[in-house]
Amino acid sequence: MRSKFYAVGAVAALGVAGVATPAVAAETGEMAQLSVLHAVPDLTVDVYVNGDLTLDDFTPGTLAGPLELPAGDYELAITASDAADASSPVIGPVPVTLEGGGNYTATANLDAEGAPTANFYTNDVSTVEAGKSRLTVRHTAAAPAVDVLVGGTPVVENLSNPEEATLTTDAGTISAAVAATGTTEPVIGPADLNLAEGTATIVYAWGSLEDGNLALATQVIEGLHSDPAAVPGAQAATSTTDSTGLLIGAGAVGLVLLSGAAVAARLRGSRTAA
Repeated sequence: MRSKFYAVGAVAALGVAGVATPAVAAETGEMAQLSVLHAVPDLTVDVYVNGDLTLDDFTPGTLAGPLELPAGDYELAITASDAADASSPVIGPVPVTLEGGGNYTATANLDAEGAPTANFYTNDVSTVEAGKSRLTVRHTAAAPAVDVLVGGTPVVENLSNPEEATLTTDAGTISAAVAATGTTEPVIGPADLNLAEGTATIVYAWGSLEDGNLALATQVIEGLHSDPAAVPGAQAATSTTDSTGLLIGAGAVGLVLLSGAAVAARLRGSRTAA
């Protein structure tokens, strides 16, 4: 399968300072895929993996991945960009377990009250019926519950941070927007989403309603056709934004390992598998 990423903010090619091995690696040699969304406005961070600086000056609005890692346990921490080490993280440190064959997205984002936090999601990469496309919406913004509108009609209602909702729909282009629950006035969008056959499109609402910087980020995982000829492939990352904060794709981002750290242990109770 292939995955594409769309995010807000400047496009940057980011190198990885080093990829740490898992604290407890699976002996089977199985691999997992981890992608990352940095969705905390106005907070540039450094990322430490098992105590080692892995990413320096990671900027808001950047999506990256997937990083292919051996299945096992990792400890990650997110610090201020000028931190000397990982001893005073702004998020974490938190252990995260990646299972062999799993596909995950970690988000560093704001909770509903506006405090920096993180979420860890399992991406559904099961096959998609011919002619269909899978759509998942994830609420990772400092905002009350929202409705997701398609063509002005709610298709997901009362979605709260950090919940997600998934539906299967006919492949094609839809006009999507996000509105406060019970209303139809968009706070993000509307804009077109191309839901291609055999793909999983994951849309993230992020930013802050109070600060007026709400935005959407879109991740597309390809190669999920029910046709057995579909061949798994690499994933890439791209990013742009327009004046509404809706994200559409352009430009490449390097692979990074970010906030898988800040995720699993503290939010596992609220995690919902895609």
